[in-house]
Amino acid sequence: MEANLNEKAECTVIIRAAHDAMDVLNGKWKIPIIAVLCFSKKRYSELLNEIKGISGKMLSKELKDMELNLLLKRTVLSTQPITVQYELTEYGERLKVAIEQLAIWGTAYRKEISAK
Repeated sequence: MEANLNEKAECTVIIRAAHDAMDVLNGKWKIPIIAVLCFSKKRYSELLNEIKGISGKMLSKELKDMELNLLLKRTVLSTQPITVQYELTEYGERLKVAIEQLAIWGTAYRKEISAK
């Protein structure tokens, strides 16, 4: 009986943590933005070009939200014209493993579905 209660408590903790992660990464665009930034720092225009289908307005909204959630850092460079560069924070870098695992799963899933 006690082992069953421990399993239930552990499951509750895992579900809560997964919900927290999903709340931060919600929506269609955050994971692609993180995936692009896993490779290198990017300017706004580079992100807009590399993430197919995202509008400028949505990219701006998502970047602000991700900055508030400490996933990325925004740096204004003193160039002419002014350039803004985005990079993952140390905290955001921790998502690389999760993104890689999602990509591995997605590749296997696509193969499985297209084989049928």
